[in-house]
Amino acid sequence: MSAADTTTPATLPPPRQAPPPGGTRQPHGKRTSGGAGTPWLLLAPCLVILALVMGYPLVRLVTLSFQKFGQSQLWGFQPAESVGFDNFAEVLGDGEFWQVVLRTIIFAAGSVIFTMVLGMLVALLLQRVSGWVKTLINIALVASWGMPVIVATTVFKWLFDADYGILNALLSRLPGVDLIGHNWFASGPEGLAVIMLLVVWGAVPFVVITLSAGLTQVPKELEEAARLDGAGAWGVFRYVTLPILKPIIVMLTTLSVIWDMGVFPQVFVMRNGHPEAEFQLLTTYSYDRAFVVNDYAQGSAIALITVVLLLGVVAVYMRQMLKIGDVE
Repeated sequence: MSAADTTTPATLPPPRQAPPPGGTRQPHGKRTSGGAGTPWLLLAPCLVILALVMGYPLVRLVTLSFQKFGQSQLWGFQPAESVGFDNFAEVLGDGEFWQVVLRTIIFAAGSVIFTMVLGMLVALLLQRVSGWVKTLINIALVASWGMPVIVATTVFKWLFDADYGILNALLSRLPGVDLIGHNWFASGPEGLAVIMLLVVWGAVPFVVITLSAGLTQVPKELEEAARLDGAGAWGVFRYVTLPILKPIIVMLTTLSVIWDMGVFPQVFVMRNGHPEAEFQLLTTYSYDRAFVVNDYAQGSAIALITVVLLLGVVAVYMRQMLKIGDVE
């Protein structure tokens, strides 16, 4: 018997059939279509909750802004009457409203600028301190960030109290300074400056933590190369660090504008639930119109105008992010 007869013949795979002339066969077509719908299926519970929590109030807000709706309509003595754009015309024609808008913009701009500058300085400082100091600072930041707004407002209210405030007592120890009994809320600018300080104090921790995470992604090689080329600390920050952090800075700035234009509890609690005219921002102004003057339609119109302004801020943010994406 030869070697050829004792060798086990190799098993060849069956010949591959050609695809049908109608097109390429897709045996997993059903799995592909199911995979495309899986993300929407997973997002469905969240979308339903958002529609229930935010959808109805927003629709109701838009409806009220085009109606005449006061206490009579609230208690059912009179039906709600459609008035078209009369509420918006009355609000936009009121000089007090534009003063509130200007005050809100100045307040939000000041809060955002101080928050971003202070947050960036603290984040850069955290890159240059020892580990245990960084840990202590992070603990303090998280503690201040997690403090409820009402508690923080109450603490600041006590700090700046005219009779028992510790700040007046400490400042009065400086040579030539006498602030005993000074009322920080006697005028609108001083009072809003105190409230702005409270807002910045509560917003800085989030900015610091986010920027600190972004600074860890800055390549050390680029910084070293910039220093070898003769760039100082400011040059390295301007031409290396800042461009890399630009997407994060744009995001934080946009979020800060939205949050600071929507400030309500700080002003409301600091002024004992009755903000004076010099302390009115868009949120408190809308609240007063709706629940103090009992003109719910005008309050809704002011709130809707505020939403439109914030949507403009979001549109600017999306445009900047798209430009950053095109550059990258």
